[in-house]
Amino acid sequence: METRRLGRTDIYVPPVIFGAWAIGGWYWGGTDDEQAIAAIRTAVDLGITAIDTAPVYGRGHSERIVGRAIRGMRDQVVIMTKVGLRWDDRRGPFFFEATDPDGSRWPVHRNLRPDSIRHEVERSLDRLGVDVIDVLQVHWPDPSTPVEETMEAMARLVEEGKVRAIGVSNFRRPLLERAHKALAEFGGGPAKGGLPLASLQPHYSLLHRRIEDDELPWCRVHEVGVVAYSPMERGLLSGRITMDRTFPPGDGRNDDPLFREDNRRRVLEALTKADAIARELDCTLAQLALAWVHGQPGVTAAIAGCRTPEQVEENAHAAEIALDEETSRALARLFDEVEIRR
Repeated sequence: METRRLGRTDIYVPPVIFGAWAIGGWYWGGTDDEQAIAAIRTAVDLGITAIDTAPVYGRGHSERIVGRAIRGMRDQVVIMTKVGLRWDDRRGPFFFEATDPDGSRWPVHRNLRPDSIRHEVERSLDRLGVDVIDVLQVHWPDPSTPVEETMEAMARLVEEGKVRAIGVSNFRRPLLERAHKALAEFGGGPAKGGLPLASLQPHYSLLHRRIEDDELPWCRVHEVGVVAYSPMERGLLSGRITMDRTFPPGDGRNDDPLFREDNRRRVLEALTKADAIARELDCTLAQLALAWVHGQPGVTAAIAGCRTPEQVEENAHAAEIALDEETSRALARLFDEVEIRR
């Protein structure tokens, strides 16, 4: 499988990255650990050699599963994890309350204070069973902590050899510019090399294209990698979530307006039209949605959540699909007409 350079770093990732949110269990109605481990190992065998996780995905469970899965093949994978969402520290703005499959609830706070970042990284290294995190990303902005302080704390970890590269997620352009500048000025400033901002991880799909107006062009100009999450909108763009599909208790899609019947019907109507393109390319709708995202100018990769080896195999094929400009524009026009009501 081809790989692409992540921003201006020396890290290379495939066009499709293994998304490890679902294997943490939280939000997705539980998980099968052994199947998740098999999925990760299948992914690496097929060339999906980058894994994106976070401490908050199951309160450390996703990271522990990733750690178990990569034993003996650490040198083959790029590990991407995050900081900034704490369930075990009440400092920082309250963000949301999560619910486990067993019904237990836990509040999550945004916390990007330097001491919290260091604490999270030490815990993540332990859970993952690694000496260094390849890409450490801010999960969500913390309005109570200046981003310059956050970037300096992360840069110190690069200096210490615990982190290789720094990324951010869910940042709008003004905050991106501040983070980019803070890293460039670290350690003597641009004249001495500074540090590059490796990547932005934004929500991006055929249904959610806001970054095209500002953040995506900015990242292209400044050579910041873009690693898109939710390219299949948590399965909705796969075409397999039909009108009669139900979700188990603890699955967050039960309460998400995107999956209401009216919105689901509009998306399925668009997918019916998109199916002709998928048939012509001999691919599934899920593969088509992934290929559209990773094929957009400036996008480095698309993160695809996986829980089984079969899902991995389907996603791996999506990395090989290259849409021409006409097909890409035609798909975008189809979904421009879909009105999602919140």
